[in-house]
Amino acid sequence: MFTGNRNQRSETMSRIRQRIAERLKGSQNNYATLTTFNEVDMSEIMSLRAKYNDEFQKKYGIKLGFMSFFLKAATTALMEMPVVNSVIEGENIIYRDFIDISVAVSTPTGLMVPVIRNCESKSFSDFELILRDLSLAARDNKIKIEDMQGGTFTISNGGVYGSMMGTPIINPPQSAILGMHNIVNRPVCRGDEIVARPIM
Repeated sequence: MFTGNRNQRSETMSRIRQRIAERLKGSQNNYATLTTFNEVDMSEIMSLRAKYNDEFQKKYGIKLGFMSFFLKAATTALMEMPVVNSVIEGENIIYRDFIDISVAVSTPTGLMVPVIRNCESKSFSDFELILRDLSLAARDNKIKIEDMQGGTFTISNGGVYGSMMGTPIINPPQSAILGMHNIVNRPVCRGDEIVARPIM
């Protein structure tokens, strides 16, 4: 038997939240998906970041974060493997010669995926400045539907919520999504030694 407060309340979703829900459920129903899990030793990126962060911050007025490394790596991979940056339309595969990466950001009303356009021409500082502007827009609830349209690939970072692994849902009509998760010191073999390394 249930006891205590059993109230409920109904809240109408915003138009943007309804659209996101429709698209994600449509993707889940209509897309064949395959998930692979890979471990990455973050030692070198962490060393590079520590080495250049002060200089970067003085020059651009913003910290050098991890996401710009992932955006740069994803952009390079998509340029080398254009089929991952393509989309199927009917009987055709449409190859794009531009890379627009959607990046999942947290807002007061939930996750949104605004698009960083023309990533192939962006530097680390470009990425960091754009990410800062997106974070401010997300915090102030100023991301619009048109800001989330037209991406060719998505990066989602569940690590900010402490998750170790996940299976993010593809954002149609994209063909792939990269889900990153938290970085934890774990024992790994390097040669004949077991050492602690920051593993994502």
